[in-house]
Amino acid sequence: MSAAYTLRPALPEDRELLFSVYASTRVEELAVVSWTATEKNAFLRHQFEAQDAHYRQHYAGAAFLVIEAAGVPAGRLYVARWPREIRIMDVALLPAHRRRGLGTAILADLLDEATAAGKLVSIHVERNNPALRLYERLGFHTAADRGVYLFLERSPAKAPAGRP
Repeated sequence: MSAAYTLRPALPEDRELLFSVYASTRVEELAVVSWTATEKNAFLRHQFEAQDAHYRQHYAGAAFLVIEAAGVPAGRLYVARWPREIRIMDVALLPAHRRRGLGTAILADLLDEATAAGKLVSIHVERNNPALRLYERLGFHTAADRGVYLFLERSPAKAPAGRP
């Protein structure tokens, strides 16, 4: 798979896709609970709706985007662009599109945008998220430890030489 991708605004008819992307990020976490599939689905729906409400309340004007690879929905990118900062609110790919360079390409493009504009890039990431190594490789550092989450930043001046 090529790392080529397109982004488009998420539409109301993308709701199930966005839920599927979200749910796919919680599979390992829920594998250890003894809930039925119905209970897991109800929990995931509740969490998805709560997360969506939080993002929309606290990130007015943010872009809620669907990532497509070769014309096929591959994930979601939620990003807020502020005067001095680009906040990656959420980036997640469906399992079939992971570990193929797509996430790296998306992040590299955001970092290039930020560097050109002289902006900081930030993201919250769970400390046990495998993507943490990718963020560190791309020049992010821990700006704050917020318990389960680390708040990472990358300033334009600290951009690594060359694209990954």
